Amino acid sequence: MRKPLPFKGRFAETYDGDDYAGIAKAINATKKKTIVIDDAQYLMANEFMRRSFEKGYDKFTEIGYNFWTLVNGASMDLPFDTIIYFLMHTDSDDNGNEKAKTIGKLLDEKITLEGMSSIVLKTAVKDGVYTFTTQNNGHDTVKSPLGMFPTYEIDNDLKAVDTTIRKYWELGTPIEDSVEIMAEHDAEVENGGVSTDAPKPEKRTRRRRTEEPPAEATSSPAESENEETEESTPPRERRRRLATEVATEDEVKPRRRRTRE
Repeated sequence: MRKPLPFKGRFAETYDGDDYAGIAKAINATKKKTIVIDDAQYLMANEFMRRSFEKGYDKFTEIGYNFWTLVNGASMDLPFDTIIYFLMHTDSDDNGNEKAKTIGKLLDEKITLEGMSSIVLKTAVKDGVYTFTTQNNGHDTVKSPLGMFPTYEIDNDLKAVDTTIRKYWELGTPIEDSVEIMAEHDAEVENGGVSTDAPKPEKRTRRRRTEEPPAEATSSPAESENEETEESTPPRERRRRLATEVATEDEVKPRRRRTRE
């Protein structure tokens, strides 16, 4: 968007613009191992606005394809130890489900951008403190590999995130040393040293007013004696006695029969 980034100081290398060819050229030319594309959804939004007077739906297909090509190229063409962070705004549907903001339905229904990445973090703000959430809350696309982050929320520090990712995937470790490190990690997981499910924050629930318990019904000595007798009586004898009592009532109060005229 050609606006100053919200960070103090300047970066060693920057590319200002929304041209896909220029971005790809800058990515392939740099020797840096960490690349950030800020406001990435504006690559689609700017192209949409430039083509807003075009009729038909072909432009949505081309907009989605251009962005997919950038993301796919970032994961396929770069060295394994180069990480690209796509910073994007989120969009919510009527049910409160959040996802990365895109243009058109092609990327949402056919691709799902978050599915092309192993890590999706989301900014959270609580009491003026900014954090990243690391796991899905049931209404977003947040995810991270098992044991990468120790808690549900972490500091909103991209440098710390980058360091954690490189340590977890051993991006700076020779491949011959990786096998031994992974064996130690697996043993730590089995022994419970690595959390398999980062704890989520407790949900605040409204307290219900406590009602006084109903007073216990009192029974007469005769009723309680009958109850004890029924409990001690075997089920079969109880049924027989019940049938006898019903028969006695029928004898006392005979049924009325209809007579034909």
